[in-house]
Parts: sequence; structure tokens; C-alpha cells
Amino acid sequence: MKSKQLANVLIKMLGLSVCISGIPYLIRDIIVVLSSSRVAGTDAVEMALGYAIGAAVQVAFGIFLIVASRKISGWMFATDDE
Repeated sequence: MKSKQLANVLIKMLGLSVCISGIPYLIRDIIVVLSSSRVAGTDAVEMALGYAIGAAVQVAFGIFLIVASRKISGWMFATDDE
């Protein structure tokens, strides 16, 4: 396996890891936003919404790494022959 192919696989694994680690937080924060909007004040909702947005960005970054892994590995190892 060439270094470019190995980098492609490792970048995909990194993206998958980032997605998997962000999904539980995203689900938790969405549940908190939905449940606290009825009970608590706006400060708790805004804080939970901020955390939910951060978790969504983390999941989106993981998906980006998975999709763009071939371009990233190609950029990193532009001098390798195929």
C-alpha cells in the first residue's frame, strides 16, 4: 500500500472518529434544547443551543474529512507516483 493510499484511509478513519464522537453530544444537546425550552429560561436554552451548534460543526467537519480525504491525501503526497 502506497503512502497516499494509507493517508487516504487514515484520514477517512479520523473523519469517522470525529463524527462518532460528536453525534452523542449533538443528540444530547438537541434533547436539552427541546426539553429546556418548556421548563427553563432563555439562558439555559441559549447555552444548550450553543453546544448543539458546536457539536453539529464537529460532525460536519468529520463528514468533510471523509468526503475530501482523497484530495487531502493527494495534496499531502503530491510527489508520490501512482
